[in-house]
Amino acid sequence: MKKFAFALTAAALTVGAANSYAGEVEVLHWWTSGGEAASINVLKGLMVEEGHTWKDFAVAGGAGESAMTVLKSRAISGNPPASAQIKGPTIQEWGSLGFLTNLDEVAAQGEWDVVLPQVVSDVMKYEGHYVAAPVNVHRVNWMWANPEVFRKSGAELPTSWGQFLVEAEKIKAAGYTPLAHGGQAWQDATLFEAIALEKGVNFYNKAFIAHSDKALRSQDMIDVFNTFKQVRKYVDVGFSGRDWNVATSMVINGEAAMQIMGDWAKGEFTAANKKAGIDYVCLPAPGTSDSFTFNIDSLAMFKVDGKDNQAAQQDLARLILEPEFQETFNLNKGSIPARLNMPREKFDTCAHASMDSFLASSTTGNLTPSMAHGMSTSSMVQGAIYDVVTNFFNDDSMTAEQAVDKLARAVKASL
Repeated sequence: MKKFAFALTAAALTVGAANSYAGEVEVLHWWTSGGEAASINVLKGLMVEEGHTWKDFAVAGGAGESAMTVLKSRAISGNPPASAQIKGPTIQEWGSLGFLTNLDEVAAQGEWDVVLPQVVSDVMKYEGHYVAAPVNVHRVNWMWANPEVFRKSGAELPTSWGQFLVEAEKIKAAGYTPLAHGGQAWQDATLFEAIALEKGVNFYNKAFIAHSDKALRSQDMIDVFNTFKQVRKYVDVGFSGRDWNVATSMVINGEAAMQIMGDWAKGEFTAANKKAGIDYVCLPAPGTSDSFTFNIDSLAMFKVDGKDNQAAQQDLARLILEPEFQETFNLNKGSIPARLNMPREKFDTCAHASMDSFLASSTTGNLTPSMAHGMSTSSMVQGAIYDVVTNFFNDDSMTAEQAVDKLARAVKASL
């Protein structure tokens, strides 16, 4: 937190000059894949209907690292966009620096405290005031599978990581790639946290929220790293640097059997006209059926000059939570609405399963924020975990015990 604040000097807190014309919102985001682009274009259309101008600022990169670099540069120069895609504790970091504007009036008019689950609304607030609007809730711990590849391989859908290793061997022997994966740090972390979640929510929370040194150095964590390295054997040789949606296409096209990825992957199946339960199946990641790791996409609103631009910004926040956008966006994106009690008729079986699991997990205590997607910890700690996890995944000589020691040290140094 202190390091983040230091990087953004006090001089940068003065927002730049007014936009060149009234009613413009510049939106920084990383929704650039097929399903994602279709989703954000819905919001753009609604803003145009309101009479405003939408200035799209898309920065490619699945987990937003590039977008965040651009945002920090813009903020330091005193010229942040009107709105930016920001998640989890990072919203609090920007709020503490004085960049974000108050959305309480539009939130009160839209009854956000009523229509949003508290776990969602809490993330959208800084010091009790709304500063961001949620567009959806993603379930991260999903497995996407091609049933035809499983049938041809004589394999069964795995419900534990131990079974995954057995079935993956059959799939590999049949000439298919068992696990579609992209060699990027955030994708490595997504797979890693899914393996860790099999150890239980209590362990997961101690390691990735409380950052307990005992949990980080435990035998359970050693086991997680060992399984992580075993799973590595079932990724194809061309995985390095591959974007997540390209990995999804491997499952869609029948080149690979499975992918461990959040439900934004479903947006790619939808864009390819594939049907849930027929062309593909969605299951919780092995060993995690009782848990729900969430990632909430949101648009935080930055302070801007000009009454017309400020009004446009408030309209943007209002539209995000209205049922029309919540339904259309999430049908395209593969996620579920952030609003409660939305009609389910247009959503498929995967979305229904996600909605049911979200509600059930919120009552059992098994609803937990994703470390890999910036929901459970600061950007500094997340980056430290990324480094250890991805280095281990790509280093055949590093042992699980060595990785655990590096992880504990890296997290401690980043707190």
